[in-house]
Amino acid sequence: MKYIYTSIASIFLFVQLTSAQQVNQQEYYKKGMVVSAHPEASKVGLEILKKGGNAIDAAVAVQFALAVVYPNAGNIGGGGFMVYRSAKGEIASLDYREKAPGLASRDMYLDSTGNPIIKKSLLGHMAAGVPGTVDGMVKAHKKYGKLNWKEVVQPSVDLAAKGFPITKKQSGELNRIKATFLRYNPAGVAFVKQDGQWKEGDLLIQKELAHTFELIRDKGRAGFYDGEVADYMVKEMNRGEGIISKKDLADYDSKWRTPITGNYKNYKIITMPPSSSGGIALVQLLHSVEPFPMKKWGHNQDSTIRLIVEAERRVYADRATHLGDPDFYKVPQKQLLDPQYQRQRMSDLDWNRATPSSEISAGKLAPKESEETTHYSIVDKDGNAVSITTTLNSAYGAMVVVQGAGFILNNEMDDFSVKPGSPNKYGLVGGEANSIAPGKRMLSSMTPTIIEDKGKLFMVVGTPGGSTIITSVFQTILNVIEFGQSMQEAVTSKRFHHQWLPDEVNPETGAFSDAIQQKLTEKGYKLAPRTSIGRVDAILNTSKGYQGGADPRGDDTAMGW
Repeated sequence: MKYIYTSIASIFLFVQLTSAQQVNQQEYYKKGMVVSAHPEASKVGLEILKKGGNAIDAAVAVQFALAVVYPNAGNIGGGGFMVYRSAKGEIASLDYREKAPGLASRDMYLDSTGNPIIKKSLLGHMAAGVPGTVDGMVKAHKKYGKLNWKEVVQPSVDLAAKGFPITKKQSGELNRIKATFLRYNPAGVAFVKQDGQWKEGDLLIQKELAHTFELIRDKGRAGFYDGEVADYMVKEMNRGEGIISKKDLADYDSKWRTPITGNYKNYKIITMPPSSSGGIALVQLLHSVEPFPMKKWGHNQDSTIRLIVEAERRVYADRATHLGDPDFYKVPQKQLLDPQYQRQRMSDLDWNRATPSSEISAGKLAPKESEETTHYSIVDKDGNAVSITTTLNSAYGAMVVVQGAGFILNNEMDDFSVKPGSPNKYGLVGGEANSIAPGKRMLSSMTPTIIEDKGKLFMVVGTPGGSTIITSVFQTILNVIEFGQSMQEAVTSKRFHHQWLPDEVNPETGAFSDAIQQKLTEKGYKLAPRTSIGRVDAILNTSKGYQGGADPRGDDTAMGW
């Protein structure tokens, strides 16, 4: 196989504010906005809106563009979740999460002594679930799209065939993982530069991926799940002892589901139901903190931090026990979302000390996940809104590129409870509800969300970040509603995370003052600082127009008109 690499000196100009400018000079747009993880993908989405496409048309175009320009998380070899709200208030959610192959089994990642074989669920062909992205985009466009299908897919064909200039972050990342790509793809891949190191501005051309997009453009769902691409997929499975079959591909179906809805004060929260844990957990968190005067306490102040941590501790304990694929497990959704249940869960909050996670188990009810995800938010000129979070799980998924088809396989099988009671890559502990079974969707933390204020669109929000997704979305919402921040300020603000187990608070560097750190430590909170948490991309609807929030932690870009 031959790949072409071209170094370009010219700078591509686009409508983008630097993160510092965005915080200090919030722009407003009247006709629509796209906020995504990569400038080229945001540009594609905005162009679709300007052509007369609606939010769903732009969402399909951005999803496919991200598969080209943001290959560490953008994908057609993975899956995701979509929350939609029409300008008239109609709401819907689409679950295009990956599924376990038909040959999957409960103990497939355990050794002879019953211990997890960690790399087996993370790297290589056995780590991949059946991809859902293409089926999801076809279903979404069929139901709500306005432009011709070919028109929304073509930008991805062009990006892959002609190439795009990689960013500084991307060049460093591709150089770091070169050896791993070669280990799992000995025949070579487009992401490995043969003649030296990648550098910012180099053109990445992906001819095989361009051809796959041509097939998707011309044949729709059949261009991916049948024929040439399906043959490539099965050959790839055979090469690496994977288990995805042609029948698995043919049988895959994304599902329209009823969105989770709840209230926080006067705001209506519209978010993702299972097989994502994110929506239920987000509403639980909001119910947990609603009675308390956070606005009075202030942003990232002692009492606010402690309240949020104690709420997160309890909600993540519930997540570990009560959430899974609703097609396989009866999720006690109604009870989990009962505000009275959350009040009871918070009743033992002790302001004199941290509640040890060893004292918090999942709530007693009636019988009965990767940081390198990506999110994008879109609003069109009519006010239709889409919130989508999509992923391969870890950065570059299973590190396997399907020969002949050019796309990366996910490693989503690690989001199952490989061994109930044992933590996954992100330290999340799961139970029987999320055990492996053929055709089952693995539990996720993805939390695409739309918020209404008095019946009108208020906010579109979401983020990548594995187990930190839920807490990042939660805190971004509070930053706007409770602390009066602009959309960009809310996205840029320092975040922190707690997930029940391990029993530690993870603040971003600089999130807490020295005095507050001392107070928290004295009360028994174990602090384990870390680098950036999440990459929130969000839109706020104001009386002046739409505000975008593009996370400065990455190459994220807000564009509007």
